[in-house]
Amino acid sequence: ERQRMSMRKECMSDLPDWLNDTTAGPDPCQPNLRVTTRVKDYNSLPQRFKDFLIYMQCRSYPLKVDQTDICKDPPFLLLAVKSMAPHFDRRQAIRESWGRAGSLRNHSIVTVFLLGNTTAEDYHPDLSAMLQYESQQHKDIIQWDYRDSFFNLTVKEVLFLEWIQTRCPGARFIFKGDDDVFVNTYRILNFLKDLSESKAKDLFVGDVKYFIPESMYVGTYPPYAGGGHVALYPIDDVYTGMCLRKLGLAPEKHKGFRTFNIEAKYRSNPCAYNSLMLVHPRTPQEMIQIWCVCARTHIYTILFI
Repeated sequence: ERQRMSMRKECMSDLPDWLNDTTAGPDPCQPNLRVTTRVKDYNSLPQRFKDFLIYMQCRSYPLKVDQTDICKDPPFLLLAVKSMAPHFDRRQAIRESWGRAGSLRNHSIVTVFLLGNTTAEDYHPDLSAMLQYESQQHKDIIQWDYRDSFFNLTVKEVLFLEWIQTRCPGARFIFKGDDDVFVNTYRILNFLKDLSESKAKDLFVGDVKYFIPESMYVGTYPPYAGGGHVALYPIDDVYTGMCLRKLGLAPEKHKGFRTFNIEAKYRSNPCAYNSLMLVHPRTPQEMIQIWCVCARTHIYTILFI
């Protein structure tokens, strides 16, 4: 407990005074114009930083689309995929490949896609009707009513953690990733089922990746894969690292997670993916192609080894 307290103090000291101020007004989801004067370089920041800073106190957004019974039977593995409304092709490719829900290697898998709102401001058309239809067809869309952007991925992170507590608290393991990665679900399952009980209890594994002004953070980021109030931060992976440090936990790097791709000479060879867990980035077409080869390879292994 003493170690955790020192970690809390250390984490708070890395943040500037204005960011350590966690007090909010009557409605924390209204624009907080105080930051325009409290952040010394506010006027020189890119617009995406300004937007984030003004709304960073807001952590509560209503659900537009939910799947209340998706974890009626607690899954062994919950695949949580961060997506955006226009990415229909990516979601469908994942459903047809590594994110196929059901049972694999006698372990139950549930897949959900995490979305926010698209807005005309971001040059997107109104896709709500198409998303409603997609949700009715596949029953795997989770959407909140907030502006979906790169710097709001941390909001998505917080909302997803809250969603788990009420909708899927019984999931044994959770994989969280983006919709442009290929995941070798067979390798993930093999890795998880071979874990010792003590190792599985506090597991956080991945690839241990961005410009952040010093007015928002000074010092070295805590380790992250690629309680107490933790101020929202514009990079979701760094925010997760901050939360882990609050809990006294540390992520573990695994060489099977290749978030910066693999050597160019191996990328067109599907067999190169058999020993990996995740590769980024991959197109929807590549996901399906690679998955077909991985599936055949693992079926062959089961039958003949």
